[in-house]
This record gives sequence, structure tokens and C-alpha cells, in this order.
Amino acid sequence: MENLLGQIQIKVNEKIFLKDPNSSELGKRIISGSITMIDEIGLECFTFRKLAMKLETTESSIYRYFESKNKLLIYLTSWYWGWLEYKLVFSTTNIALPEEKLKVAIRVLADDKDEVDNYGHVNMGLLNRIVISESSKAYLTKEVDESNRVGFFEGYKRLVNRIGEIVLNINPKFPYPLTLISTIVEGIHHEKYFADHLPALTDIKNNSSELALFYTDMALATINQKS
Repeated sequence: MENLLGQIQIKVNEKIFLKDPNSSELGKRIISGSITMIDEIGLECFTFRKLAMKLETTESSIYRYFESKNKLLIYLTSWYWGWLEYKLVFSTTNIALPEEKLKVAIRVLADDKDEVDNYGHVNMGLLNRIVISESSKAYLTKEVDESNRVGFFEGYKRLVNRIGEIVLNINPKFPYPLTLISTIVEGIHHEKYFADHLPALTDIKNNSSELALFYTDMALATINQKS
């Protein structure tokens, strides 16, 4: 399946970037280098000047691709949601029972991404860690409504809607499919972050299988309770 996924071109809203980073070697280096640096020092300390020094290029050359580091973060998270959606589709295509499909979907959300697993110039393990620790900063801004209006978060919303449809296939009368799935997505991120940094806040210690099982049991119990 990973070989098939590696042949797919992930589409990101063109309004997020000034120049498509996939259109040049420098653009790809900007994506690869920013993932490594944001993972190392965090978004707050990350700057285009530091990235330019790392890549041995000019700060202005990076600004030709992205107008701000927030737009770069939105690009990285949008790319990740698009990749995850493709993975979800491949993983659930031949599953008939909606309950089983939901179990697989939650497992896809919870699975750890290996740091040695590269998708072209994208290190999936590092990008996954960035999504866990930094992705909420892409929309927790004063500009969120305008960003939403022009479609910056369509990838995330599409993923949640796709899994929400599975929920409705289990129970067509369930009134909160999007609330349930967005809670699960964000909850998985929080639990993984807590396990690494605030372990007193979680009972699940770096075990993606146990995390998937917890949220699967919670989801099915909630869905069936509303039958």
C-alpha cells in the first residue's frame, strides 16, 4: 500500500503558497528543511532566516514560496491531511462492514509514522510529530475565518467528513458524526503529546494500538447509545 501511496500527488490549495514548492529542487528543500527544523526547535523559534542559513540560500528566496511561516505551517498540515485521506481510502476500500471500516479508520489516525519512512522529500515521522504538536496553531489565529473562507482547511474537513460518513453508515440517526470524529482526531494528538511530555495526564504510554482501541471502544459505545 505504501508503494501505491508513494505514486500519488498530494494536492494543496494553491492560495496557501506563492510558488508551488514541488515545482523546484529549492522548493522541495524548503519543505524538507522546514520539517526538520520545526521538529527540532518548534514553530515559535523557527524563522525563515534560520531556514535560509540551514539551506545555504537567501531569506528572500524562501519568501518567494511562502509569505509567512503560518502559511508554511498550513501547507505542511494540509499536505499531511491529504496524505492521510489517501491512506484512509486505501485501507478501507475493500471493507464492507461499517463497524470494521471505522475500526480501521481510527487505527489509521492513531498509527505511528516511522521517521525512516519518507514520502519523496517529506519525512512522515517528523511531519506527524509536527502535526501533533503544532497543527492547531494553523487555525488558532485571528485570521482563521478568512483562511477558512478561501479553503485553507479543506483537507482536514474532508478527512473528518469522510470518517463521519462511516459513522452514519453504522447509525444513520446519530446526530454528532463530525463532533465525534474531530474529537477523536484531536484527542489522539493530545494523548500522544501527553505521553511524550505530560505523562501524568494520560494512561496510554506511547502505544498506538492501545490508543486506537480506546477511541474505537468510545466511538462505538457513543454511536450505539444513540440508536
